[in-house]
Amino acid sequence: MKLVWEGCLNGRDVGGLLSADGRRTRYGALLRSDSHTRLTAEGIAAVRAAGIGRILDLRWARETALEPSPFADDPMYRNAPLIAELAEQGTTMPDAYRTMLDDNQRQITGVFVQLSDAPPGPLAVHCSAGRDRTGVLVALALSVAGVPPASIAADYALTEGCSGDTILRTLAHLENRHGGVFTYLTKGGASRTQLSQVRDRLLS
Repeated sequence: MKLVWEGCLNGRDVGGLLSADGRRTRYGALLRSDSHTRLTAEGIAAVRAAGIGRILDLRWARETALEPSPFADDPMYRNAPLIAELAEQGTTMPDAYRTMLDDNQRQITGVFVQLSDAPPGPLAVHCSAGRDRTGVLVALALSVAGVPPASIAADYALTEGCSGDTILRTLAHLENRHGGVFTYLTKGGASRTQLSQVRDRLLS
């Protein structure tokens, strides 16, 4: 469902996706978008009105210094770089996503667990374009919630210029090299309780 946040181009709610146990992801649980720096005054007001519990800004510190978030001083905001700077350069899609996972396991997991202990309210995640870093984190969260890869890929493909095949290959790599999402995240430092908290938060 598209978010009406004036100034954001890729804002949407990932609710309504069917999980393996027959439940669906809740509307208003996980919101994804591109950078909030382009929000208009009306867009900023809409974000505040959504009652968001936590915003995870996945951009690097140097990106946030150049283009600060309008919510940087809010308690709900956290700058949580998903990957080490320049980690994705030198590879092409979909190899870049696989490299992101391989080279940043603990950093990615450290960001992921911040979804588990957030205050009540929607979780909002974004990077710059709302495509690569956001796409990987959302794919991990939906995988933990039991959403099948095909549905995760279909959601990813809603972002302009993105192919669902990129996420399908990424999730296959996660399974083949790392033993799946739960093994990847637990080896990265997440507890089973934290993963369950994210799953239960996302599912109706």
